[in-house]
Amino acid sequence: MDEHLTGTAANPARGKVNLPERNRSPWFVLGRRLLLALAILLGTVLLVYLDREGYADNNDPTGEISLIDSLYYTTVTLSTTGYGDIAPVSDAARLVNAFIITPARIAFLVLLIGTTLEVLASQGRELIRISRWRKNMGHHVVVIGYGTKGRSAVETLVGNGVDREGVVVVDPSATALADAHADNLAVVTGDATRRDVLRRAGVAQADQVIICTGRDDSNVLAALTVRQLNPDAWIVASVSEQENAPLMRQSGANSVITSSDAVGRLIGLSTLSPTLGTVMEDLLTYGEGLEVAERELLVSEVGKQPQSVPDQVIAVVRDEQVYRYFDPVVALLARGDRLVVVRPAKELPWAPRPGTHNEDFASDEDD
Repeated sequence: MDEHLTGTAANPARGKVNLPERNRSPWFVLGRRLLLALAILLGTVLLVYLDREGYADNNDPTGEISLIDSLYYTTVTLSTTGYGDIAPVSDAARLVNAFIITPARIAFLVLLIGTTLEVLASQGRELIRISRWRKNMGHHVVVIGYGTKGRSAVETLVGNGVDREGVVVVDPSATALADAHADNLAVVTGDATRRDVLRRAGVAQADQVIICTGRDDSNVLAALTVRQLNPDAWIVASVSEQENAPLMRQSGANSVITSSDAVGRLIGLSTLSPTLGTVMEDLLTYGEGLEVAERELLVSEVGKQPQSVPDQVIAVVRDEQVYRYFDPVVALLARGDRLVVVRPAKELPWAPRPGTHNEDFASDEDD
């Protein structure tokens, strides 16, 4: 199927790549210009017909100009054909031709020629944009499903430094297409359970894939298809029901989030302790108050206890294993560790954020 840019989302074709538009659709421009050309044509016909007494028809003995003659004269005049059988004879008609119809003729030709060049140039630009996008695409993030969960996931990624140009949305919905374009994201319209659609999204070259459609069965099938195309991608998927989580993991998802259980627990916590529910909601709300983040260990923190780090450490990642901060295994921090911390979403003068000021990290490469 041909790939092209589009500025509307009326009937998104399956598997079509859609990049966010910077300008109006060329077809909108074409339609507007054709309407303007038609207006010039009809206006000139009316002008000639109303001043028909100032024209003579050399092929008609009576010399009278009918409405059809006015239409005929206008078309041959605006197209610069000019057979000469009908001509202005009065001074007023000649002045109208010189100062009104001649500029209208120029505008008419400019509209037709300019519109043709505009459409051809737009089509060429679209193909170049798609080709350049494909060439630069790799190690990107594919988001399958752009509803509330998908949009929140993208917002969090972008807020943590992921470039919007490195995010591709896959969704068959025209609404999702419009929303993703409004967020300046590339979109592949189509069913994410189909290989050809995922191939167009570059799943085989993606580093991460987020699956969050509204149906667990669609999520499972999408995970299976993604895993077949890219055995190394890190797949994060959501399920509505906890009973589907094991199936999702068997389908290839590395991380599974149960949305209904998470919401239910938050509701329960808010019921038992409104203040605790407020804190949890603060942690889950991006860009405000507190946030949970993972960062590398700093050189100055090697050999320290997790509790003595300026950040509020809640877990330590060592050798791809996650340990709670009080686990004896991570009593002392070592090179290569990563910290899961609770910290301010935005740095404040009295609340610094270690690891965000170009400090030296204690990575394994330093050994």
